[in-house]
Amino acid sequence: MKTAHDLVQEAKAQIQEVSLDNAEAAISDAALLLDVREGDEYHAGHIPGAVSIPRGLLEFKLSNDPALDIRDQPIVIYCKTSGRAALAAASMKSMGYLHVQSIEGGFDAWQDAGKPVVTPDMPDFE
Repeated sequence: MKTAHDLVQEAKAQIQEVSLDNAEAAISDAALLLDVREGDEYHAGHIPGAVSIPRGLLEFKLSNDPALDIRDQPIVIYCKTSGRAALAAASMKSMGYLHVQSIEGGFDAWQDAGKPVVTPDMPDFE
């Protein structure tokens, strides 16, 4: 029986991961930076310019948003540590997306390296 770790390792063998050192250049060359973490994770802090589409909704959003129909645009994708992003990138590859890269180490590695993070202001209802 396969574990989640097994599935992530299989996905990583099929996709392209970009090193943290090369991530900023890949992001600047990308048409889309995609954060596949959950909404609360995204709102706690994310890479500047990232669009939030949680992993559980990814295939449905890709199938129903005409702006995401372009399969040959460069896309960089990340999650917390790179597991969900690897699974998402493999899924996108099977859907015909040609240029998807996952950030090695994910958001945690990005943040630990002191790279820029956006933390949106949330309304205060008090």
